[in-house]
Amino acid sequence: MTLRKGEKMTISIQEHMAIDVCPGPIKPIKQISDYFPRFPRGLPAAVGRSGTLRSAVSQPSVSPAEGPRDEDEDVDQLFGAYGTTPAEQPPKYQAPEEVVDPEGYESDDCTTLGTLDFSLLYDQENNALHCTINKAKGLKPMDHNGLADPYVKLHLLPGASKANKLRTKTLRNTLNPTWNETLTYYGITDEDMIRKTLRISVCDEDKFRHNEFIGETRIPLKKLKPNQTKNFNICLEKQLPIDKTEDKSLEERGRILISLKYSSQKQGLLVGIIRCAHLAAMDANGYSDPYVKTYLKPDEDKKSKHKTAVKKKTLNPEFNEEFCYEIKHGDLAKKTLEVTVWDYDIGKSNDFIGGVVLGINAKGERLKHWFDCLKNKDKKIERWHTLTNELPGAVLSD
Repeated sequence: MTLRKGEKMTISIQEHMAIDVCPGPIKPIKQISDYFPRFPRGLPAAVGRSGTLRSAVSQPSVSPAEGPRDEDEDVDQLFGAYGTTPAEQPPKYQAPEEVVDPEGYESDDCTTLGTLDFSLLYDQENNALHCTINKAKGLKPMDHNGLADPYVKLHLLPGASKANKLRTKTLRNTLNPTWNETLTYYGITDEDMIRKTLRISVCDEDKFRHNEFIGETRIPLKKLKPNQTKNFNICLEKQLPIDKTEDKSLEERGRILISLKYSSQKQGLLVGIIRCAHLAAMDANGYSDPYVKTYLKPDEDKKSKHKTAVKKKTLNPEFNEEFCYEIKHGDLAKKTLEVTVWDYDIGKSNDFIGGVVLGINAKGERLKHWFDCLKNKDKKIERWHTLTNELPGAVLSD
């Protein structure tokens, strides 16, 4: 199309729209995320953990040679320098949150689940493990009000059950509870300290639903030295599976503290039934109504049976009862002491919980206890023994 001199060029509406709609190459439009990106792990020193920029951003330094720069460019360059790819990150900045804690959990668990402060003491002389629960800090909120109703419960592994569960009181509406409670396990032997692990769980109590798990930690008891208190301040971890591949044929059914003494004055063997600990639960309510029976065998006259009182609804009963068997000291080497623990039931047969046999044919601590009694007249010797579910069939009826 040729134009004469002084004639104005006319443009059709189609051409006008084409010019407006397609002015040239399309440039990408900046998004809000370009100005406020998600902070990646491993923020630079200029970006605090609270997610706010420090003065390096809010008040950018400008050198005289450079002159003032556009504020958007400062933000873009700052965050563009700390991308998620290794090539984009300056070598002087590291990502501390990616470091795995030596205890086997990520440090993120500390911020999401909280920390627990406690101490452990193994009293070797009294066969007791004292667990002092001091406080927790920064627990995970579990309730609608952003708080929790936390308590701590303890289990000994393997064999976690209601029989060896201990727990603190519940503290209401707090994420930073202070308990200062000492929970004690009795009947803990040196063998337990080698092979058992203490599981410490923090839970949220709920009146209308099931209690909720917050976090846990596990301490192998072999880490403790006898008669020395060890303090811990540990990040809680997520729930770990419990190994249930135990030998059920020799399943532990609890512990019993027995004293033996041959009295020269009474010319007989004094058997003391002091207490039991961590008994197996036999009733539907999760408890038992335990009592103890003792026999000195062989028992031709069927007169050696003694029986304690029944203790209601407990897995850790205290009896403190003593029985006397009139027998010559020289005859004890031929005898066997059978101690059995039962759960009392009304209207039906009593349930066998567990038992232990002491005598010249026993093994380990059971043999040693019997031998020490024969060797040391007029001296009371107390020992803890493990109850098992295996005993001669003759005693498995009450």
